[in-house]
Amino acid sequence: MPEPVALLHVPALSDAAEYAYAATVDPPARLVFTAGACPLDAEGRTVTPGDHAAQARQVMTNLETALEASGARLTDVVKTTVYVASSRQADLVTVWGVVRDFFGDHDPPSTLLGVAVLGYNDQLVEVEAVAAVRMGA
Repeated sequence: MPEPVALLHVPALSDAAEYAYAATVDPPARLVFTAGACPLDAEGRTVTPGDHAAQARQVMTNLETALEASGARLTDVVKTTVYVASSRQADLVTVWGVVRDFFGDHDPPSTLLGVAVLGYNDQLVEVEAVAAVRMGA
């Protein structure tokens, strides 16, 4: 049975984006919506204050853990939203590089945003995701 997720690259749109422009989910699939993954350690402390890349790595590790708990994995993700507490485009690009590395060849549609502040002290990065898993998986 084919995977329920199809990532769509649109030839009429620029190939400069490092992600698919759209994704479809075919039944039967179970959708998984994650809370924003934060750069917190097991004790709830924000890791590596001031380091966007290190926080992005912790965020992606935490996202993988949350997905696994729901029976999903990164390759099941159909959409992400990446929040970076910065007005500097270079910081957004740094975080995006880490996120892309975690996804490898899987390139779900994504939105990358610079925001003024995130919820935890010293937090610079947050990523939320929607995944689709074949029913019964």
